[in-house]
Amino acid sequence: MAHGWLVRPWHERSTQVFLFSVCAALALVTLLHLALPAGHPLHVSAYTVNLLGKYLCYALLAVALDLVWGYLGVLSLGHGAFFALGGYAMGMYLMRGIGERGVYGNPELPDFMVFLNWDRLPWYWHGFDMFWFALVMALLVPGLLAFAFGYFAFRSRVSGVYLSIITQALTFALMLAFLRNEMGFGGNNGLTDFRELLGFDLRQGSTRLGLFIASGVALMFGYLVCRALISSRLGRVGMAVRDASNRVRFLGYRVERVQLYVFVVSAMLAGLAGALYVPQVGIINPNEFSPLFSIELVVWVALGGRATLYGAVIGALVVNYAKTWLTSAMPDAWLFVLGGLFVAATLLLPQGIAGLLAQLRRRKSAKRDEDREALT
Repeated sequence: MAHGWLVRPWHERSTQVFLFSVCAALALVTLLHLALPAGHPLHVSAYTVNLLGKYLCYALLAVALDLVWGYLGVLSLGHGAFFALGGYAMGMYLMRGIGERGVYGNPELPDFMVFLNWDRLPWYWHGFDMFWFALVMALLVPGLLAFAFGYFAFRSRVSGVYLSIITQALTFALMLAFLRNEMGFGGNNGLTDFRELLGFDLRQGSTRLGLFIASGVALMFGYLVCRALISSRLGRVGMAVRDASNRVRFLGYRVERVQLYVFVVSAMLAGLAGALYVPQVGIINPNEFSPLFSIELVVWVALGGRATLYGAVIGALVVNYAKTWLTSAMPDAWLFVLGGLFVAATLLLPQGIAGLLAQLRRRKSAKRDEDREALT
């Protein structure tokens, strides 16, 4: 069992190619950012580094969703909630770090609490002045929510479109809750005006580069965790549940436990992505709980290719690059393009970009074999 978890993913060619590609991209961006002057046409600016780091966080989130949708058959329309909870945990740490440098100069209370006439720090904010505690909470809180939700949903054998609707209702309910000022999370404005992370100025280019590299490392870590899980016996049972849950249950497996375990792991990876995302964008607000964001996440995975992991990364990068370009060039057209991408992926690319690439490789391999046979 341990052998299947730790060794097998490293021996897969697709995993090796993915890890090499991410490492090469991190090294190239770092080199072009540090070695070339600002006026050079190949220089990567601090803004671009920050944008790429944001894309890598989205890629990790897409991998987390692909784990449950592609390999477990659970279409979650609420994974944005786990992402946002991880982001809020890190945002609370960053807000505690502002201290006396805030607008109101209060060393204990964030500015929005002073503005709302709060006289003491809520109990659930204690401990967030420590980075390690915030990081643990960024993993633990999404994991606990996924456990509580999944325990009742999977135990009740809710599946298919009904489960998808419930997950969407979950993230919508959280959005409404976090919009309330009395919740103590900044209300509609959320948490912002972050200054430092572990003593490093978030506005400095070196800090942005460090967060970009950390996001790439986290993406590789998340990919390996998912690949190890898929390669294990538990992962194979999960894929069997996806294809024929009743047969797996008839064979004596506790299907709900398999679903719950994978769902919790996925939620924790989404929380990690959110924790890395917030210092790079400088804000976290209830919009991250929006059901539209979770639906957009599904488009990333569908376009990139389900049940591939690396396809989810491709989809996240392609869609978010298109979003960045279109929202500046044609802001009103983005939602129509997003809908068109989903329709195109469903009708023209049912296996996504990853499936198309695999098909092209098979054709190339078949043609090479035919040429070899012709020569012999």
